Amino acid sequence: MNARDLGVLALRVGMGDAGYGHGRSNLVSRGDFLMALAIGLLILRVGVGLTVAAHGSQKLFGWFGGGGIEKTTAIMARQRFTPAWFWTWVAAVGEFGGGLLLALGLLSPLGGFGVLGAMLVAIVASHLHKGFWNRNGGVEFPLMIALPALALTLIGPGADSLDNLFNIPLPEPGSWIVLAIGTLLTVAAALRSRTLATPAAADSVGAI
Repeated sequence: MNARDLGVLALRVGMGDAGYGHGRSNLVSRGDFLMALAIGLLILRVGVGLTVAAHGSQKLFGWFGGGGIEKTTAIMARQRFTPAWFWTWVAAVGEFGGGLLLALGLLSPLGGFGVLGAMLVAIVASHLHKGFWNRNGGVEFPLMIALPALALTLIGPGADSLDNLFNIPLPEPGSWIVLAIGTLLTVAAALRSRTLATPAAADSVGAI
């Protein structure tokens, strides 16, 4: 179900097909609701997408005070991802590419799943053991990125998106199912790789 179908369904449930206005007034209300829905989805996509893309650019290019690929690889090695260079690129591309696709509303739900996968790995590997609150390094921030990303994979990018502009939606629900399985397998592989690292290997890469 795309965003337009969801909006119509919400109108029917909230207002009822009968008893809420008649004729043109009901059509205007429906149009206003769908416009508000499209704008709301645009704000959500751009806010979440660009935030994550900025974090990805720190890893890829060293922008915004980030460490770039080399320093990020050292951090990934200390966290025992094996091979560290590979999972650095997966995380960086997932955040930067996924964030941009999400913000643009392009090839949905690919961008949302890219962001979701990166956040799930970050939650488990870096934040879960620190509790919930962000002030303690807990899961609060990545969770608040992951949940909207997941929601957007289900709702769709909305009318104000490149998918809608160029009429290039991926087939549903097949693309969602395939990408969901692929994301879960990638997250599992990343976390599993941490058990394969040796202290010597992690120390040698971390010293770069």
